[in-house]
Amino acid sequence: MNFKRILFISAMNIFTVTHVNAQQKLNPEIEKNIDALMSKMTLEEKVGQMNQYNGFWDVTGPAPVGGTAEQKYENIKKGLVGSMLTVRGVKEVRAVQKMAVEQTRLGIPLIIGFDVIHGYKTLSPIPLAEAASWDLKAIEKSAEVAASEAAASGINWTFGPMMDISRDARWGRVMEGAGEDPFLGGKIAAARVKGFQGDNSFSSPLRIAATAKHFAAYGFIESGLEYNSAEIGSNTLYNQVLPPFKDAVDAGIRSVMNSFNTINGVPATADQHLLRDILKQKWAFSGFVISDWASIREMIPWGYSKDENAAAKAAVEAGTDMDMESGIYVPYLADLVKQGKVDESYINDACRRILRVKFELGLFDNPYRFLDEKREKEIIGSKANQDAVLDMAKKSIVLLKNEKKLLPLKKSGQKILLLGSLAESKNSPLGSWRIASDNNTAISVLEGMKQYKGNDFTYVKGINTTTEEPTFLTEVQYNTTDRTGFEEAKKAAKSADVVVMVLGEHGFSSGEARSRTNLDLPGLQEEFMKEIYKINPNIVLVLNNGRPLTINWASENIPAIVEAWQLGTQAGNAVAQVLYGDYNPSGKLPMTFPRNVGQIPIYYNHMNTGRPFDKDKNVFWTHYSDSEKTPLYPFGYGLSYTTFEYSEPKISKKEFKKGETVPVSITIKNTGQYEGKEVAQLYIHDEFASVARPVKELKGFELVALKPGESKTVQFNITDKELGFYDHSGKFIVEPGTFKIMIGGNSEEVKEVSFEIK
Repeated sequence: MNFKRILFISAMNIFTVTHVNAQQKLNPEIEKNIDALMSKMTLEEKVGQMNQYNGFWDVTGPAPVGGTAEQKYENIKKGLVGSMLTVRGVKEVRAVQKMAVEQTRLGIPLIIGFDVIHGYKTLSPIPLAEAASWDLKAIEKSAEVAASEAAASGINWTFGPMMDISRDARWGRVMEGAGEDPFLGGKIAAARVKGFQGDNSFSSPLRIAATAKHFAAYGFIESGLEYNSAEIGSNTLYNQVLPPFKDAVDAGIRSVMNSFNTINGVPATADQHLLRDILKQKWAFSGFVISDWASIREMIPWGYSKDENAAAKAAVEAGTDMDMESGIYVPYLADLVKQGKVDESYINDACRRILRVKFELGLFDNPYRFLDEKREKEIIGSKANQDAVLDMAKKSIVLLKNEKKLLPLKKSGQKILLLGSLAESKNSPLGSWRIASDNNTAISVLEGMKQYKGNDFTYVKGINTTTEEPTFLTEVQYNTTDRTGFEEAKKAAKSADVVVMVLGEHGFSSGEARSRTNLDLPGLQEEFMKEIYKINPNIVLVLNNGRPLTINWASENIPAIVEAWQLGTQAGNAVAQVLYGDYNPSGKLPMTFPRNVGQIPIYYNHMNTGRPFDKDKNVFWTHYSDSEKTPLYPFGYGLSYTTFEYSEPKISKKEFKKGETVPVSITIKNTGQYEGKEVAQLYIHDEFASVARPVKELKGFELVALKPGESKTVQFNITDKELGFYDHSGKFIVEPGTFKIMIGGNSEEVKEVSFEIK
C-alpha cells in the first residue's frame, strides 16, 4: 500500500484525547488518519517509525554492500526507518524519500532532520549573540530565514532551538542558547519556534518543525564539562531549567530532544518524571521526543542500563519516542513487547506522535512537497536572506566600553590601523554549528571596513591566532610561541590615529565538546594587545567569541571594547557599520561576564545569602579573599553612542489585591546626540516568601527607539505570572507580601519602587 491509498482508509475508531492544552489542540481528521494507518501496521513497522538513521551512503549512487550500511539500507525498504538526518539537498532527499514512499509496504514518508542552529547556508549570528539583541521580532525573522533555506533544501525538521539555561561560560554550548535567564530565554524560545514553524499550520513549504533541546538541565552540568552529570534541586529545576521549555510547548513546538546528562543520577533519556509526568501529561505536549545522538546507548556506560535490551526498555517506558542513531529500538523493542516486558501501549503512543507530526507537515498529502529544485536555487543565499542576517548581526553587537570618544570612527581624515588575523578570517565569523554552510563565506571585518573609503586605512595581521585552520571535528590549536609579526604591527601602530584590534576565540572554540577552564584571550593575543597598547593606547578592541570571556586587563586599559561575537555570513559588514556609526549599537549582554573563572557559576539572579554585606567589618560575610564578587560586566549590560536617562518609576498605589494587575511606568529620555535604542529592563524581588527568592528576576523588557532629546514613557503591567514562582512540587504559587520593582538599562543600574500584595 502506498501513501496515496492511506488517505482513503476509513477509520471506525472513536479516540479520546486527554491533557491537550489550547496551544496544541489535535486535528480530528489527522487523528482518524493515524488510527486508520496504525490499524494496518505491524508491531515491527510501528517500532520502525521510532528509528532514525544518519545519512550513511551516497543516496543518489548505488546501494551499499556489506556491513551496517547495507543493513540500514534494507531497513528503509522494509519500512523500519521513520526518519533520516543530515541528508540534505533536493536531489538527495528526493532519492531517500522515494525509497520510503515507493518501495515499502505502507509508503510512510520519512521526516528529514538537520541541525539548523543559526542558519542553513546563509548564517545569522550564533544564538547567544542573537539573544544580545533582545529583539524578538528580529530573532523570529532569523529563524524564519533559516527555516526557508533548510526547507528549500528538502529538510522539514530542525534540531533547534536550544533553550538550555546556563550560568557557566566554561561550557562551550552556551553559544547555542539564550544565556542565563529563564524569562528572556523563554521569550526567545517562543520567537524561534514561531520563526521555524510559522502559525503551526505548515501550510507553507518554507516552514519546518522545531525541536526544544536539551531536555533537561544540560546547562547545569558539573564544571561546565561536556556530557557530564547535573545535580540540581527542585527549585532550580522548576524555576530556572524548565520555564523556556514550557514556553516552547505553549508555542506549539513539535518535538523535544533529550539531553546527554544525568539529572540527579538518572539519564535524561530515561527520566519518566521529566518526559511523561511533566512534558506529556502536565504540559500536554502532543509532539514526540527524540533522543540525542546515541543517548539511549550511552545509558550503558553511564552505568544505568546493563545492556542494549535494558536501555531500549528504559528509554521507551520513560517516553523517548525516537532513537537517534543508537540502533537499539529496531533490534529489541518488538521482542520486548512480545515477551511481555514492555507494554505495547508505549510503542503505540510513540508511533502515533511521530505520525502526527508527519501528517501535520503535509508529508502524507505530498511527501515531495519540500522538494523543488527551482525553489532551492531561488531561496538559498538570496538577497533578502542576506539583508535579514545583516540586520540581525548589527542588532547583536554590544558596546562594552567607549572612552575618549573613539567610537564611532570618523569617516574621513583619520589613519585607521586594523590588526589581528581574525580580522581577515572569512571562516571564524561563521561560528560553530553551521554544518550546511560553506567554509570561508563570511564577510571579514577587513572586507567590511574596506567599504569605507574616506580614511587612510591599513591592515597588518600581526600574529597568527591559530597554528592551523580549525575544523568542526578537531581541537583548535592556538599560537603560543610564534611572535612573528609583532614588530611590523608595532611599527604601523606608531602613526595610527586609531588601532582596531580583532581578537578573541576562533569560531570553533565554542560549541559542543568545547569546554574550557581558562576564559582569557587564548594564545598570544593578550600579550599582542599589551605590546600595541605601549605604542598606541587608542585601541578599539573588537571581540569575536562564543561565550563570556575574562578580559580584565582590557576592561581596565583599553578605551573602547565592542562585543561582536561570531556574527555569521554578514559579520564584517555589521562590525564595520557599527564602528563607523551607521548603526548605533543597542545590544545587551544575555550572560554575565566574570572577572575570573573562579567566580563561575556567576549570574545576576542569585540568592542573597544570610550574610551579604560586611556589616561587622570582619571576614565573616559572603565574599572572596582574592577577588571582587561582582561581575566584570553584568547581565543586561550594554552601552550606546548616545545616553539614556531614566525617571523614577511610578506606580498608581502601594497596595494591590492578589490577581490584580500592577501597572508600573517609567520615562526614558535620550540625553545624547545620536538616535538610538534602549532595552528597558524590569526586575522583581519578592522580599519574603515560603521559598527564598533571588535578589532580582527579569520579568519584562521593552526595546525603545528614541531620537536625541526625545522621551517615551514605558508601562509594564505586572500580573500573577510575573509575581509567582514554582514551589518544590512544581506548583505555581503567588504569595502575598512586599515586592520590589527595579527598572533600568541593565541588571545593576536600576531605579526602584515597592508595593504590597494583600
